Amino acid sequence: MSQILQVVLKTTLALIEQFQVSLTTTQPNPGPVTSEENQNSDPLPLLSISSTALKSHVTKLSLLAINSPFTPSAVAKTLSTLNESVLPSLVTAALLITPESHTRAFQSEIRVLTGTALKELSLLVKEVQLIAEEKADKRSLEQAEKDAVTAVTGRVWDACDVLVDVAAKGVVGFVVRRAQEYRDLVRDAVEEIEEWDPDEEGDEFFDDLLDNGDEYEAGSGDDEDEGSDDGESSAALHARKKSALRILKPIAQIYPALIANRLERVPVPLAPSNIGILDSMLKSLQQIPDHIDEVAGALYEADFDKFTRQLRKTKESAFNAIELVVLPWDLKQTANDQENQGDKFTAWSKTWTKVIEEVSKSIDV
Repeated sequence: MSQILQVVLKTTLALIEQFQVSLTTTQPNPGPVTSEENQNSDPLPLLSISSTALKSHVTKLSLLAINSPFTPSAVAKTLSTLNESVLPSLVTAALLITPESHTRAFQSEIRVLTGTALKELSLLVKEVQLIAEEKADKRSLEQAEKDAVTAVTGRVWDACDVLVDVAAKGVVGFVVRRAQEYRDLVRDAVEEIEEWDPDEEGDEFFDDLLDNGDEYEAGSGDDEDEGSDDGESSAALHARKKSALRILKPIAQIYPALIANRLERVPVPLAPSNIGILDSMLKSLQQIPDHIDEVAGALYEADFDKFTRQLRKTKESAFNAIELVVLPWDLKQTANDQENQGDKFTAWSKTWTKVIEEVSKSIDV
C-alpha cells in the first residue's frame, strides 16, 4: 500500500474517533442566546452544506475503491479533503447547536444523527483500507467486497440525507415530528386497552396442569367462593378499564390540538423563552405514552394501586403540556392574562380541563 495513503487512512479513522468523542462530551453552558444572535449564527445551513459535501465525497471514495484501476493518490486526496474541511465543518455545526439556541431535544437528535454518519463513514474507510491492502498484493476484488462497500456507502448517504432533512425543517419541524410520533404511540396504547377483555385473561390449559387434581379434593362450597371472587375481580377490572378510557381518550386529543394550534405556529427565529417551553412540552408529551403503557401493565396485572398512580401521572403530564401554551406565543404566559386574552385554543383548553377534572374524580380521591 502507498505510504501516503496508509497515513491518510489512519488519520481519517483517528479523526473520526476524536469527533465521535467530542459529540458525546457535555458542552459547557454558554448562557442565554438572544433571538437576533440565534438568527445570525444559526449553524443549520452549515450542517446541511457539510452533510451534502460528505455524501458527495463518500460517493467519489466508494467509486475509486471498487473500480479499476485503483489509484492510491486519488483516494488519498479525497480522504484529505474529508479530513481538512468536510468533517470539521460537519462536527462544528453539530457542536454549535445548543439547548439554549435550539432546545435540548434537538441538540441530542443532531448529535445522534451526526454520530451515526461518522460511524458509517468509519466502516467505509475501513473497507477502503482493506481494499488498498489487497490491491497492494495485486489481488482482484471479489463481488462480495464491492457489495460491502456499496452497502456501507448507502448507509452514509442515508445518514447524510436525514441530517439535511432535519436541518431544513429546523427545530419547529423536529418538534412537530416528535409530537406526532408520541401521538401515534398514545393512540396505539389507548386502542390496546380498549380492545383488551379482562374476561379472556389467563390460560385454562396451564391452569388445569397446575391444579394437579386438586379439584377432586375441593368442596363445592370452595368452588362457589372461587367463582364469586373471580366475578368480583372481573367486574373491578372492567370498571377500571372504563375509567381509564374515560381519562385517556381526552388526553389523546391534546396532541392534534397542540400540533395544529401551537407547535406549527411557533414564531421563527425562536425566542429564548419559547425554546424552554418547547423543551418542557416535548418532555411532557414523551412521558404520556410511557405512563399509559404502565397503566395498561397495571390493568393486566390487576395492580389497582399502580393503576391509579400511573393514571395520575398521565393526567399531570397532559396538564403540564397544556398549561405551557394556554395563551398564543405572542402573549405572556401568566395566570392573570388567561382570564382576558387568548384564542380558540385557549378556550378549548379550558373546556378540556373541565372535562378531565370531571372524568378523573375517581383517581383524585
